[in-house]
Amino acid sequence: MTKPEFTAPADVTINCEDDATDLTLTGDVTDESDNCSSGLDATYTDAVAAGNCANESVITRTWSLTDDCNNTTTHVQTITVQDITKPEFTAPADVTINCEDDATDLTLTGDVTDEMDNCSSGLDATYTDAVATGNCANESVITRTWSLNDGCDNITSHVQIITIVDDKAPELVTNFSTEVTASCADIPDAPEPSFIDNCSTNVTVNFTETTSYTTNTSEDYEIIRKWEVKDACENVAVFEQVVTVTVDEFVTQASDERCYDDGIIDLNDYVDNTNEGSNWTFVSGVTTPNLDGSNFDPSNLEDQYGDYVFSYTYTSDTGCLETTEVTININDDCIIYPCTSGDVVISKAVTPNGDSYNESFDITGITADCNFTIGVKIFNRWGALIFEDSSYTVGENKGEWRGQAHKSAIGSASTVPNGTYYYIITLKDSGLAPFTGPVYVGTK
Repeated sequence: MTKPEFTAPADVTINCEDDATDLTLTGDVTDESDNCSSGLDATYTDAVAAGNCANESVITRTWSLTDDCNNTTTHVQTITVQDITKPEFTAPADVTINCEDDATDLTLTGDVTDEMDNCSSGLDATYTDAVATGNCANESVITRTWSLNDGCDNITSHVQIITIVDDKAPELVTNFSTEVTASCADIPDAPEPSFIDNCSTNVTVNFTETTSYTTNTSEDYEIIRKWEVKDACENVAVFEQVVTVTVDEFVTQASDERCYDDGIIDLNDYVDNTNEGSNWTFVSGVTTPNLDGSNFDPSNLEDQYGDYVFSYTYTSDTGCLETTEVTININDDCIIYPCTSGDVVISKAVTPNGDSYNESFDITGITADCNFTIGVKIFNRWGALIFEDSSYTVGENKGEWRGQAHKSAIGSASTVPNGTYYYIITLKDSGLAPFTGPVYVGTK
């Protein structure tokens, strides 16, 4: 009737990676004894209850010792299985990426490796980002905190620094020729290229154009066009076009006939433009005539009849050499005309707006005694003929020019745009040189 006796192992706490069946860790019974039986061995059974997390538990181990007459003694041992060891992993190294890169792309920024834990498996580290502004609009610094939780709130954290930089200048989208050769009469307009930046939505474009041209020289020169393009982080790219301009000469021929006794001929009447620093020169003739500036006096050429050639050259704004070569045939077919050039008055402006002033292009001062047939040509500033009448009628609405557009003009407007136009007036059988000059038209 007497139960055996033994001493159970003390309550113990082990780690989750420990083997709870290893009695060298958990403890074994001692001092088994019985009043009659000998060689007795205690045995145990375990009841396992869940702990505070997946890797923890509480084992209630009931030890039993039974003698040969089924007298049994039991003692309870509590084994607490704990998880207090943090997991381990290797965080990616600090890295620098460009502003156009995706900071969430771990193939660029790096991912953790070597995740391990004493008890848990299949763990994945996660991260949170704190973003601080960088040195400019497109730059920043990301503090990425990686964390690995083993499921029992044992957490290991490592910090990775991701620096985002903008070190790329804007790029050219629309290509253009960087080197161009052009005549002074046909200099191309500056191109209007487009630019794009890897991170900035808007870029700043500063366009400059310089030229090596010197006024009144005949040497070829260069036009240098530069586009300085800057993004929000002061990354600058410079694109350049060099236009090599060849200075060409353009010759306009004019001719006329005069009697040696017709008076002084102003050669400037045969050119559209006169420039300071340019002079008329005598080219060829029967003899050397009297030439004073632009005034050609044929009065000393009696019996020296024939062609007299004069030349006038000036440099245009683009460097072109514009030459007018005038041939005047001097003869003795002297006619006394009833009218002189000083009698002719030509409209300076035409404003056909219905206010009864300057309604038409008028040529006045010519009396009936003059009996001239008037020829009128009107040109726009590009030299295109927009009106012509070989028998211009003054004072009759039917024949006068009132700013009407040429029939071949593009668009639906019936009148020409406001601006300056140029005329050539010929008084047939007058002995007078053609009249040329500007006329302002205001049609609005």
